[in-house]
Amino acid sequence: MSARLAKSRLNEEQNNIVWHEHAISQQMRAAQKGQQPLLLWFTGLSGSGKSTLAGALEKALFDTGAHTYLLDGDNVRHGLCQDLGFSEQDRNENLRRVAEVAKLMLDSGLIVLSAFISPTREERENIRAMFSPGQFIEIYVSTPLAVCEQRDPKGLYVKARKGEIGNFTGISAPYEEPEAPELTIDTSKGNIDSQVKALVDYLSAIGAFGVNDYQI
Repeated sequence: MSARLAKSRLNEEQNNIVWHEHAISQQMRAAQKGQQPLLLWFTGLSGSGKSTLAGALEKALFDTGAHTYLLDGDNVRHGLCQDLGFSEQDRNENLRRVAEVAKLMLDSGLIVLSAFISPTREERENIRAMFSPGQFIEIYVSTPLAVCEQRDPKGLYVKARKGEIGNFTGISAPYEEPEAPELTIDTSKGNIDSQVKALVDYLSAIGAFGVNDYQI
């Protein structure tokens, strides 16, 4: 079967798929949990502190009763995206799958935290467009490259500088800084407690949950 014929058949089959509306809506699930479904998208260079910050925020929210889930870049490649490499096409597909999973989680009423380099503005804006206005919160972890390289928790920068890793963001591939993120945090300044508090204060201000119930 030719690729063109296979694509034609796939399109025909997809036309027969209809979205099923369930009796329980996203709004009902969110009301049961007492929170607004949100996707908190942490973006930044490798070693910037995305996963650490997202994990600390999730722990703080969980401890105060929020219903959350953290999608981490490395973790999803152990299962959901284990068939993908690191070409531009595979990286885009990796983020598309993560965004689709996040959509389902938001539909269940959760606050979802995602920590991914996601180096291009176009990628991030495409993901934002998948969600209702106000549900996608872009958090730019703006830690300078020099600090990220000094930390180098996985030894990736050393390998990238030696040419052992190609297409490495910040070294041999570009990172496009967000132009208008909802929040910007440089983890080389302050401490994790103050950074988490800034995040929680922002979520409280936009009415993500009962303000009086969340104190860090």
